[in-house]
Amino acid sequence: MAEREHKIAIVGAGTIGLSFAALHLTKNATCTVTIYDTRPDLQAYVKQHLPGYLIEADHDTCLARLTFANELQSAVKDATAVQEQGPEIAEFKVSIWPQIEQYAPADAIFWSSTSGIPASVQSAQMKDPSRLVVVHPFNPPHIMPLLEIVPSPQTSQKVLDRTLSYWRALGRTPVIVKKECTGFVANRLAFALFREACSLVAQGVVDVKDLDEIVQASMGPRWSVAGPFKSYHAGGGEGGLTSFMNKIGGTVQECWEASEEDVRKGAIKVGGDWQAEVCRQADEAYGVVDTAERDEKTRKVLAAVGGT
Repeated sequence: MAEREHKIAIVGAGTIGLSFAALHLTKNATCTVTIYDTRPDLQAYVKQHLPGYLIEADHDTCLARLTFANELQSAVKDATAVQEQGPEIAEFKVSIWPQIEQYAPADAIFWSSTSGIPASVQSAQMKDPSRLVVVHPFNPPHIMPLLEIVPSPQTSQKVLDRTLSYWRALGRTPVIVKKECTGFVANRLAFALFREACSLVAQGVVDVKDLDEIVQASMGPRWSVAGPFKSYHAGGGEGGLTSFMNKIGGTVQECWEASEEDVRKGAIKVGGDWQAEVCRQADEAYGVVDTAERDEKTRKVLAAVGGT
């Protein structure tokens, strides 16, 4: 896509759609963005909320490259890339991609921001499913660098190459997920930790706020500079991960087994009896979280570790 002026069509003006629109406008100074959504107050809504995402950017310059569309056809007709953030409903996505395919230029590529519906499902009724790939962000995408690039078996290498090239040029960290799986990778990891956290709180081992402090004071800073494999590989000294597993593999296995037993015994399933107490503690500890403060601190962390 580097040889052409980028014309991005955003389908869906929710929080992820606006965040991606801001990312394109702030990180790609020559692109234009068209936002399509069925809401009747689209322009007023976007103009009210989008400036909050345009961090350290000239609002007027960004907004001058932004247009709106009330019809899908006009939104995508000149697009080099179409990025969809519609409802997380398979039927919706299966139905909209053939429409986009019909109206968009033949060489436009298609990105879905879904958090769990594979491209192979979404493309079921497309004439050319090779054009579609999942581009799943870690929220909010105008701040967080990660983009999980999840192709279907039909996604073409050309689409992958163009996708990686575009996002790398914007300073993002696109990572190809080699095989479609439920929840992709980031959410699988995050929700595994979340389940263990819920289990420990439900058992009375620790309360919500203290557990958060444990993560923030240990894994949080560590994992911002080295993921679990690199961290434990370093922990093994010269012998690396092999040495680490040889030394404390028994403890690792005991923790895994205890976790599985506790989760089963405590019936840690969404909607279970444990959930009300964990949610009560979260409400008591945090009330309504100031996401602006969270995002500002996140930006500083990313700047410090070179993540932006």
